[in-house]
Amino acid sequence: MSNPDIVLIQVSGQDRPGITAALTRILARYGVSILDIGQSVIHDTLSLGILAMLPEEAASCAVFRDLLFSAHEQGLTVRFTPVSADDYEAWVAEQGQPRHIVTLLGRELTADHIARVATVVTDNGLNIESINRLSGRISLRQADTAPQRESVEIWLKGAVSDVTALHAAFLHLAQEMAVDIAFQEDDIFRRNRRLVCFDMDSTLIQVEVIDELAKVHGVGDQVAAITEAAMRGELDFQESFRRRMALLEGMDESVLAAVAERLPLTDGAERLISTLKQLGYKVAILSGGFTYFAEHLQRRLGIDYVHANQLEFDNGKLTGRVSGEIVDGARKAALLKEIAAKEALRLEQVIAVGDGANDLPMLAIAGLGIAFHANPLVKEKARHSIATLGLDGILYLLGMRDEDLQRLS
Repeated sequence: MSNPDIVLIQVSGQDRPGITAALTRILARYGVSILDIGQSVIHDTLSLGILAMLPEEAASCAVFRDLLFSAHEQGLTVRFTPVSADDYEAWVAEQGQPRHIVTLLGRELTADHIARVATVVTDNGLNIESINRLSGRISLRQADTAPQRESVEIWLKGAVSDVTALHAAFLHLAQEMAVDIAFQEDDIFRRNRRLVCFDMDSTLIQVEVIDELAKVHGVGDQVAAITEAAMRGELDFQESFRRRMALLEGMDESVLAAVAERLPLTDGAERLISTLKQLGYKVAILSGGFTYFAEHLQRRLGIDYVHANQLEFDNGKLTGRVSGEIVDGARKAALLKEIAAKEALRLEQVIAVGDGANDLPMLAIAGLGIAFHANPLVKEKARHSIATLGLDGILYLLGMRDEDLQRLS
């Protein structure tokens, strides 16, 4: 090798404290520059890579001899690979390439899941740079009654020629394998989200409040049919909303408190909101439902902003109308923008979560728009979706690991 020499040093073996210190002390003794370094440990097995440049005056044979001797003492395997100047410069040039992250979520992840996701990645000309497990380790001996959830994060490099086709491929694969697959650009905003905006009905809670009121009022089937049509995008939201409200005319105001008390939160909602609040996030409800119930959740969960429809009463009875502007899809998107501006945030720093067609406008403008347990139409149009886990699965899309969350809690 001509001087200065560039060498890739690869070390593997049983992990223990002091390995990196011992090897880099040898490199330091000979004035070696470290151009790159990376390390990973799986099941107490170390894989360490060092891209090193030896100065011209260094006795390269002595460096290799001392590294080999140290590795042998520690029961490690070491390999040296020379790197040409051209190969090194080509590697340096790659640092400007786009980076993306695929997050795989499910109740159980198998080799087949990883293989098929990796195949889509390869077919689209992307290269896997690293893979990290976000979910915690699973004991094979100790019974755990909690629902199992797993998540793996795959870091990619390379330009995407057709984002729409790649999204469609991942969506098809996710439906076929009953997992969730999120594909995000790795940029500074992914690591700096600061506001999350939730739809309420069938997102933050497991039911549609208007349907629950209708059941009590004896018009459940009629209202549910209109609700379903609206969620599928078959009816204009405002028209469908007025039709459903009209069916509630005459309901006694006292009914609302009992309905509010029994609203079932969606799995993972409390954990997600509690975690994000501890990390300084602002949380908003932007709902086509009603302020009465949204404010109930606000008190329960510590929500910062609530925007929904204000029910109108006359002598303690519902009039079948609401006061003010109806909160539809366009209004949700406008409110999201207003809150972001008030908090001095860019839209890229906002997360939006919803399940219906009237949520699509806010999902489209948020930096991370997530269709949650949504119908096929909404999942197809949204950039991201979660259908296999609870709301706290969103924490994985933010790159959070179970062990970090356990420390936080």
